[in-house]
Amino acid sequence: MSRLARRLRTVDYFTLGFGTMVGVGWLVLMDDWLQRGGPAGVVLGFAIGGLALVPIGLVYGRLVAAIPDAGSEIAYTARVFRPGMSFATGWMMMLAYLIVCPWEAVAIGRLAAYLMPGLDTFELYRVAGNPVFLPRLALGLLLTVLITLVNYRGIRPSATFQMWMTFILLALFVVFAAASAGRGSLGNLKPPFSHGPVLSVLLVLQIVPYFMTGFESVPKCAEEAAPGFSSRGFQRAILLALVVGILFYTTVAALVSYLRPWQGLAKERFATAVAFEQAFGSRFVVRLLFLAALASLLKIFNGNLVAASRLLFALGRAGLLHAGFGRVHERNLTPSVAVLALGGVTAVAACLGDAILVPITEVGSMASALGWLAACAAFFCLRPKARDRALAVAGMMVATALVLMKVLPIVPGHFTVYEWIVLLVWGGIGLAARRSGVTSFSDSPRLHPRSTA
Repeated sequence: MSRLARRLRTVDYFTLGFGTMVGVGWLVLMDDWLQRGGPAGVVLGFAIGGLALVPIGLVYGRLVAAIPDAGSEIAYTARVFRPGMSFATGWMMMLAYLIVCPWEAVAIGRLAAYLMPGLDTFELYRVAGNPVFLPRLALGLLLTVLITLVNYRGIRPSATFQMWMTFILLALFVVFAAASAGRGSLGNLKPPFSHGPVLSVLLVLQIVPYFMTGFESVPKCAEEAAPGFSSRGFQRAILLALVVGILFYTTVAALVSYLRPWQGLAKERFATAVAFEQAFGSRFVVRLLFLAALASLLKIFNGNLVAASRLLFALGRAGLLHAGFGRVHERNLTPSVAVLALGGVTAVAACLGDAILVPITEVGSMASALGWLAACAAFFCLRPKARDRALAVAGMMVATALVLMKVLPIVPGHFTVYEWIVLLVWGGIGLAARRSGVTSFSDSPRLHPRSTA
């Protein structure tokens, strides 16, 4: 049986983790972020939320070093829980990644239409009152085909693509930050919060898991590490991705609010672009900004497809879904069936258009937090040293708090009926898929339930 190709280095794991985390929300949804928290609320929300994820990142670093399996959460939970728990964890975590892909396929149309309004023509239909235009849909589908083909061809082309897009984004980010000095006013940051301080930070914290999901994508490619790769490199890549992600989100929010009064920007579509265009008085700057956004969009789409496809591959290989999903392409050494299947799902979901953007953010946050909770619980049950058990407890507490913020009706910003519908539909699809394709879990060559490490 063919194995996945071993091609990845530490820099590849960093760009996978960071690239899977940071997309185009900082451009497309800045108005929503400012409405939720105001400048101080957004900065504190991402800083507190990001730092709270460090224990979870450390847990993942220790787990991947001990269990370098593409199944990640599937493999970790299989060591201590029953197969049903392992499947549910993997299925939910796959949603956290997969749900990003149609988001980006839709977002590229929105970005392009901002620069070329002519794309908002030839309305095909409407979803929840939002029009779906043919040129924008075609652009999103074309991007889906491109990313799917890159991943079908091999992990090395995918990783190289990811690395270039990540460093292009970071380079442009540094240029914009330096050029913004003196072009705004600290007075634009007032009032610092959109609501009361606590409520403002809380509303931002609820979406942090979605926008910070990605650091734990590193273990999904653990089997693809280059020969001689040190297991410590996994944890370095995870922590670096978290730190750079926190700095990126907080700096962008602060810069945008510094350049122009944030209360006016909160009412603007593409608030980040509006702030930079008005501050620099140049449409060319906006085009550069959208170039950075395009690089970011391509890398997050690519990274999330990589992570989601490895989870689907692991579910098939473990006998938790149809074994065909666990097939490795003999020449490309990629999980080709899983890649093509998820590319097809992305294309179908992208046809829903702009209506999916906000609900996807909410559901993605919940799915990520549930996956983190399961991984930390599995690590705790594996009986590590006392210090590591403390990390596991801290991770479980953070993940539980993030889940409760979405499910408790008394918490502002909790799930609406639409988010619950998405979760129920996804769960129903999972149950149907498992019943139709499940094989004996104990026959899996990779996973051994209830064993200890």
